[in-house]
Amino acid sequence: MGNLLKVDELQIELVTDKGLIRAVDGVSFCIEAGETVTIIGESGSGKSTTAMGILGLLPADLAVLSGSVTFKDTEILGNDKELCGIRGKHIALIPQDPMTALSPVHTIGSQLREAVRHSGVTGRSAQTARCIELLEQVRIPDPAGQLNKYPHQLSGGMLQRVLIAGALAASPELIVADEPTSALDVTVQASILDLLLELQERTGIGLLVITHDLGVARLMSDRIYVMKSGVFVENGGAEELVNAPKNPYTKNLLDAIPQLGPWNEAVEKVEATV
Repeated sequence: MGNLLKVDELQIELVTDKGLIRAVDGVSFCIEAGETVTIIGESGSGKSTTAMGILGLLPADLAVLSGSVTFKDTEILGNDKELCGIRGKHIALIPQDPMTALSPVHTIGSQLREAVRHSGVTGRSAQTARCIELLEQVRIPDPAGQLNKYPHQLSGGMLQRVLIAGALAASPELIVADEPTSALDVTVQASILDLLLELQERTGIGLLVITHDLGVARLMSDRIYVMKSGVFVENGGAEELVNAPKNPYTKNLLDAIPQLGPWNEAVEKVEATV
């Protein structure tokens, strides 16, 4: 099976008052169709910067210095024409915080309809039908009724499902999920993770998950990359990395998980809620 996404020696620099800082320093990884790869690290480690660099969504103070990003053998790094044709249609993003990702003054329907229109569906009735279909896919009750509501009228978990629905609008082959559960309580987190896994099983999409939570990474991933200060300090299969970490930083991430007894016991408790 060929690579869906391949990142090679990606370097990103941050411009500060004191000069340039290497935010991402030569990271490489790949994702195959139907595979989940997770980048995990503490805040400021460079994991979200890596994802936004791949998507061409870096803020003005960050810039790609060098590297290569190919999607199905097409170079997209620095190739705005190719990236604009791929981003949103073949590669979709689930943002971190639905309350900032969604406009508070527009209805759920108008915002979801825009994603559907961008995917190529024309005509208001066809777009509305597609919006309802997407909300059904992410298991939102009374989908037609939700279209007329504003974001403040839905719970955090429901809003996260709306963002997932928007990401699915064009039936992408790869979804980048940037901290998809960090703004949610533990019970809701489990339902969202379950939903993403169910969608992946049904559609065969690839997933790039960005998280600081090793429990989420263990549950979701085929492979995990541990990031610290802009570099990968360790990577491997999820079970192998969690059960036998080699790098001290990875061990510290494991030690930082609250409640603890044996790791497998903790994982079983999480999985029991999913």
